[in-house]
Amino acid sequence: MRLLTAALVLMMATAGQGIAQDRVKLHAAGSLKAAMSEIADGFEQAHGVIVERAFGPSGLLRQRIEGGEAAEVYASANMKHPTALAKAGMAAPVALFARNRLCALAQPGLAVETDSVLDVLLDPAVRVGTSTPKADPAGDYAWEVFAKADGLVAGAGETLRGKALQLTGGPDSAKPPAGRNPYGWVMDDGQADLFLTYCTNAVLAERDTSGLKIVALPEPLAVGADYGLTVMNGAPESAWRLAFYILSPAGQDVLASYGFAAAGLPASE
Repeated sequence: MRLLTAALVLMMATAGQGIAQDRVKLHAAGSLKAAMSEIADGFEQAHGVIVERAFGPSGLLRQRIEGGEAAEVYASANMKHPTALAKAGMAAPVALFARNRLCALAQPGLAVETDSVLDVLLDPAVRVGTSTPKADPAGDYAWEVFAKADGLVAGAGETLRGKALQLTGGPDSAKPPAGRNPYGWVMDDGQADLFLTYCTNAVLAERDTSGLKIVALPEPLAVGADYGLTVMNGAPESAWRLAFYILSPAGQDVLASYGFAAAGLPASE
């Protein structure tokens, strides 16, 4: 219902604006690349509209859009960045279209389970990898995990922020070889012993690099991620069609197949 209400608000906010065209520009979070590529392919087949795709850290995409880069549909790994564009008068109201959560991705030889994650994170010998805060919401979410750790072990947050290696998601982060999952590559390259990333990213990394282990965070450290969708002001009708396709059962089914919590799916009968 929340997704439907948000979608109706989006439609009414720009009703009658723009005309249909045969191309639409999609800017989407890097963590959405696999799922959103499949959604874009489905949209192209259903509507005959080519989707020009740009994937990257949500914060850096927002900066590019604010800097004047042409964008029409923006799918972020948090609500903050698209909401900022909406408040600045650049975009329509934001719809929550998917949810994710953080997991720990561990090297094959690292002894770690859900109930020992914090002890392992705090181990001075364990290199902890994260994405880059502010540039990439995954880094911000990792910092939320560190803040929660303070409630369990005094000073843990400061220790973790101090030792965290910001290996992905930044403007100067090393790029993986073509065809490699960035998190699988980071781990395969031995840059970290334990990496905090989205559970959906962890699944893709595990497929990319055999032997990696996905560890759920314990409830006291659990952090969820809300993904926000908006359409830029003045975007053509095709952009609205794509946004609604992402919110539709067809789009939501694809997101669910990649491990996202897709609240827009109808209840099973």
